[in-house]
Amino acid sequence: MIRLITFEGGDGSGKTTQLKLLQAYLAGRGKSCLLTHEPGGTALGGMLRRVLVESGPGEIAAHTELFLYLADRAQHVRQVIAPARERGVLVLCDRFTDSTLAYQGYGRGVDLVLLRRMNELASEGIQPDLTILLDCRPEIALARARRRATGAAGHGPGQDRFENESLEFHRRVRHGFLELARSEPKRFEVLDSSAPQLEIHEKIKAIVDGRLDS
Repeated sequence: MIRLITFEGGDGSGKTTQLKLLQAYLAGRGKSCLLTHEPGGTALGGMLRRVLVESGPGEIAAHTELFLYLADRAQHVRQVIAPARERGVLVLCDRFTDSTLAYQGYGRGVDLVLLRRMNELASEGIQPDLTILLDCRPEIALARARRRATGAAGHGPGQDRFENESLEFHRRVRHGFLELARSEPKRFEVLDSSAPQLEIHEKIKAIVDGRLDS
């Protein structure tokens, strides 16, 4: 039974937009679902998110960054995801354990075996039933993300630590996501996020309907 659907991808891949469209579609079908995100899906997570996302570049060591993300996830799972699953609510989550592997593992170079063990601890063994990977060349995705940041009132492109990482960093992250998808083809569905929004949404609807109705 499908209880947890995660959306993954690089910065600017369009995850949040597609999550909201899917939530609205499922609500129209009468399906109870909860939309949440990492980092920041709890009160504690909100504080951690401000540190992780809004701090200037180079201010957080790689392992410090990792531990903060894991702390966010441990609280998020215990307070939000696990209780919702137990109630039979379908959870739609913007980023989860795969982001840790892609960003801190492939991107930062932290040992993947170690990361998998730490993910297991922080997530209490909960794994996504379906992961939608929105894939896009970093050059396109980052340009989209920076336009969005510039258009946000009172915020500029310098506000997000990850959007200001090097292009090579984002290429490593993308490679990591694609490697993860290749290693678990039954869980992952990879979509080209440079396609029109509604075209992507229609594909996601078909994928999710197929999983829910199977």
